[in-house]
Amino acid sequence: MPRHKIKINGVKFYNNIVVSPMCQYSSQNGCPTEWHYHHLRNLIETGAGSLIIESTAVSKIGRITNNDMCLYNIRHLNAHSKLIKYLKKIRNIPIIIQLSHSGRKGSAEIPFYKKNIPLKGKHAWKTFGPSNISRDANWPKPLEMKISDIKKVIKQFEYSSCLAFKAGYDGVEIHMAHGYLLHQFCSPISNKRSDVYGLNDSKYEVHKKIIRSIKNILPKKKLIGARVTGDDHLPKGIKTKDCINLLDILKKEGLNYACISSGGIIPKTNMEFCPGYRLKMSNYIKKNSKVLIRTSGLINNHKILKKADKLLDLIAIGRKLVNDKYFLIKDKKYKNLVVTPKQYKYCID
Repeated sequence: MPRHKIKINGVKFYNNIVVSPMCQYSSQNGCPTEWHYHHLRNLIETGAGSLIIESTAVSKIGRITNNDMCLYNIRHLNAHSKLIKYLKKIRNIPIIIQLSHSGRKGSAEIPFYKKNIPLKGKHAWKTFGPSNISRDANWPKPLEMKISDIKKVIKQFEYSSCLAFKAGYDGVEIHMAHGYLLHQFCSPISNKRSDVYGLNDSKYEVHKKIIRSIKNILPKKKLIGARVTGDDHLPKGIKTKDCINLLDILKKEGLNYACISSGGIIPKTNMEFCPGYRLKMSNYIKKNSKVLIRTSGLINNHKILKKADKLLDLIAIGRKLVNDKYFLIKDKKYKNLVVTPKQYKYCID
């Protein structure tokens, strides 16, 4: 069952249930809109112990779509500060922002209109990646990044993290999965470089430098997390042992926790879906690394939730809490371990 009083680097969690970050593609000029206030208020009232804000771009070229959330200038900072103050008044739980760069996956149509379709025409932009390899047959090839481009991206992650802490976020979660730029640097499918940023003996150099740079500016009682890939689900892709190796390296640089994902380096892989489909892999990673481990993936009923609680440190739930806001609260096994709005106690009992 969900546990009480978890503390990570001085940040207190009421329980170990985390609301997953879910892209909304509904921002204006990179800033949250009225939709985000509505959407995130619903999620923060679910009773979960913490909330992760959707994947947020560290630069204009690092967006997935033109409607992505962003955090790389003062206007974004002010908008995020306002959002955080609003949410914290509703429930003062840890709120973490997921920071990302899309790499070759950027310049895309909004998925709920056109899925897996690159932009064309005046609204498109030229993407880049570790190597000049497109993500799919109908996608353009990205520019291969120069060393100067990579150093710039590292600074962008650092600066966006600095803005996040100023805005009032309790931590940052660096997105290294789902086919985005930092996943592209991890995977043999997309990274064919032969320099220090390739997959040779010094691999994960860009990931190390990003975590190290954030650690150097980290205020007290703030967190550094990462969304990482446990398996590409492809014959020549990332394997679980590679993920464990990455986490061992990042732990030394200051990583506090990791959320295990999988697949996504190309649109179609050999990933098989079923309730709790990442639990076994994530538990193996937990047993073989020294980092606190979270995962997500169809944790959508209380039987699976109970199983996840036995296997992992933190549990991420997303779509189920959108479909059923009081999933955690209305079940007798869990309602005493989450915060029920006092106005709803008689409705839910």
